[in-house]
Amino acid sequence: MQETPEGVAGGRPRAAVVRDALGVGVAVGLSGFAFGVTAAGAGVSTLQACVLSLLVFTGASQFALVGALAAGGNPFTAAAGAFFLGTRNAFYGLRLSQLLKLPRAVRPLAAHWVIDETTAVALAQPDRKSARLGFTVTGLTLYALWNLTTLLGALGAEAIGDTNAWGLDAAGPAVFLALLAPMLKTSTERAVAALALVLGLGFLPVLPAGVPVLIAALAAPVVLWMKGRRP
Repeated sequence: MQETPEGVAGGRPRAAVVRDALGVGVAVGLSGFAFGVTAAGAGVSTLQACVLSLLVFTGASQFALVGALAAGGNPFTAAAGAFFLGTRNAFYGLRLSQLLKLPRAVRPLAAHWVIDETTAVALAQPDRKSARLGFTVTGLTLYALWNLTTLLGALGAEAIGDTNAWGLDAAGPAVFLALLAPMLKTSTERAVAALALVLGLGFLPVLPAGVPVLIAALAAPVVLWMKGRRP
């Protein structure tokens, strides 16, 4: 078996893996500031915003929750929409468990870091050692920065004033879309995304906040059902 050269994680230099992971972790981690400001604007306390970032730690769900609350949505509907969005991380976990094969003792901590960004960085690596390094650096950087900037955003919301005027609530979804777009490689994936967009935007004016997200989730089974009926 060929030895791995020093400074190389499997088939890729460690420096390159760390550089890419830090780039994603820092860029997305700083958007926690937008979440903190948005949460404060929605009437969520600083403590509640920080607890959400510490324990939930998935930006799309957190933004969906506070966005629905800010729009006057029912708290249970808002929580259901956020929960449904977060279920995608369970499917990420199934894929990453096979790829990373982490020791049993660290799996609970690693599971908390299974989100879009860590999954994207890990899956982009050519081998297990690089994937582990990319996952760890991305998760550690993003978790630390996301929670720190959530606190700063919540504390600084009052100084900013009208948070809607700054458009900071769009930062999180914009980052999410930027990460998602390159992953839509097949016609089926693009069809699911397009139908979800139509359903979400179509029902937004007529249904309570949070419910359109649940409706949009039906895009995947609908597209797969239609694909299965093709001759």
